[in-house]
Amino acid sequence: MIAITIIILFSYVMLIGSFIYGFDKVTYFESKSNIPKTKFSVVIPFRNEAKNLKDLIESIKQLNYPETHFEIIFVDDSSTDDSVSIIKELLAFSNLNWTLLKNAEHTKSPKKDAIKKAIDHSVFEWILTTDADCILPIKWLSTFDGFIQQHESSMIAGPVAYYDLKSFLDYFQNLDFLSLMGSTIGSFGINRPFMANGANLAYRKSFFQELNGFNNDSNIASGDDVFLLQKAVKKGCHHVTYLKSKNAIVTTKPEPTWSSLISQRMRWASKSTSYKNSFSIITGFIVLLANYLIIVLGLLTLTSIINFSVFCFAVLIKILVDFTLIYKSSSFFSHKIGLLQFVFSCLLYPFFISYVAFLATFKGYKWKNRTFHK
Repeated sequence: MIAITIIILFSYVMLIGSFIYGFDKVTYFESKSNIPKTKFSVVIPFRNEAKNLKDLIESIKQLNYPETHFEIIFVDDSSTDDSVSIIKELLAFSNLNWTLLKNAEHTKSPKKDAIKKAIDHSVFEWILTTDADCILPIKWLSTFDGFIQQHESSMIAGPVAYYDLKSFLDYFQNLDFLSLMGSTIGSFGINRPFMANGANLAYRKSFFQELNGFNNDSNIASGDDVFLLQKAVKKGCHHVTYLKSKNAIVTTKPEPTWSSLISQRMRWASKSTSYKNSFSIITGFIVLLANYLIIVLGLLTLTSIINFSVFCFAVLIKILVDFTLIYKSSSFFSHKIGLLQFVFSCLLYPFFISYVAFLATFKGYKWKNRTFHK
């Protein structure tokens, strides 16, 4: 057992250590005052987002970018609340170039269908996707424009962060999300990108078409971001870049309940079985093993099969390496880390991720009031 512990811990330290190294390799982008050149089609699929659309649209109105250089395409994915009327009311007298489309479901992935419909309707080359429960920073488009003018890219992943943190549940999932964001940025730094977030993702329309869009992935409900990125990476890492800039951070609220958080993480975990990128599969396997290890060592310690010091050593190593990555990520996103919350979250997390992985293996999940089966 000692040998297995050492092997798993060594693998985990090397993996997370590579993300820590890669995080610093991705240079921080400082936007210069360029003449706006890039024209964007901003795609926003939505379903029953009446409570969030007001904040999103207000942030759209505040965007510091020429109105002639972007269009907003909303796609209604069978909403049953007041989402459609809210959009029409708030944008009725706006000078913004906006369109409201009705989604047509052709596959098992309504969100991919919605994005595809918007892309087919778009008039500009650069597609920029976000979610209806997000708030966009005022320099969002100008920062992407500056980055595009200075870099040769076909796909650009952007940062996403939580805001309005109040409860322990909020802080728990924020630490998890900071770890995911840190791993995402770090993977770009070591030229092994495997994750992106559709709440802040840009790509050329021609590149989307070259990749055959969401073909071959439409049987999976989510993953409009990750599977598209993995297709792009397969074509060549030089096509994808990461926009590491505070001015490009899109914010969203954390899940309100433990039940909704578990359902969200089940959705994220369920698509991992369809990954075709070997690095992402290895990463998921090592992370899961490291968390299983903590639980197993704890049980073996309680039954006196192994020494308590072995368990403490494993926990300490994992906490230290996790903290280093999360600290770098939290510094970039300007989030403070409470020590007690961090330690307690680290002890709770192995049980949480193991539970989610177990459920995702055998059960379906709920998303936007729909049930999706394995």
